[in-house]
Amino acid sequence: MDSGAPGTITAMGASARTPSRDIEAALIDAAERVLVRDGPDAVTVRAVAAEAGVAPMGVYNRFGGKDGLVDELLARGFSGLRDAIAAHGETDPVQRLAECGRRYREFALAHPAHYVAMFDDAIHQEETSPAVEQLAKATFAELVGHVQYAMVGGVLAQADPVRVAQQIWSSVHGAVQLEIKGMLQVPDAQQAYGEMIATLFRGLQVQQ
Repeated sequence: MDSGAPGTITAMGASARTPSRDIEAALIDAAERVLVRDGPDAVTVRAVAAEAGVAPMGVYNRFGGKDGLVDELLARGFSGLRDAIAAHGETDPVQRLAECGRRYREFALAHPAHYVAMFDDAIHQEETSPAVEQLAKATFAELVGHVQYAMVGGVLAQADPVRVAQQIWSSVHGAVQLEIKGMLQVPDAQQAYGEMIATLFRGLQVQQ
């Protein structure tokens, strides 16, 4: 998944979509534009259909309604976040974890509307699909893999990698949420985030 303009996540384009897939992609793209431009409350079947230039029934025919359309938005978001935090060739365990944390923040700040929708239920759904829940778990599994890699490399103290990954995720998510919502109490957000990451890693590293 590639990042488009700030706040917009574009889908991987197939070289030959059927017309039906074209319409589906156009509706998801339209939902993203509405989300980014007008906010989560504006993402309605009628607004998205108007943005895409199709009848509202097209949303129901292809996604079953608003929940199905929102599922597609969330799936794009989690896929993008997973790609962002995946290893990008780093062989040093500390660098891999640090770059994962840096790219996590970059993704969230580049796509704040998506990020809030992914984690705050900003676009209310009656029920989130199992497929989206699996994507969320797969995103978390990327971090678990980095933690396991660091433990095998002797950098992080041996522990349950899932529990350690949860500690890291809770910390970075909290920091990013505060920044997105303008609630940080320090002037330099990037410096504060880097210091938080460094403090977190010092507590998790093997004690010499």
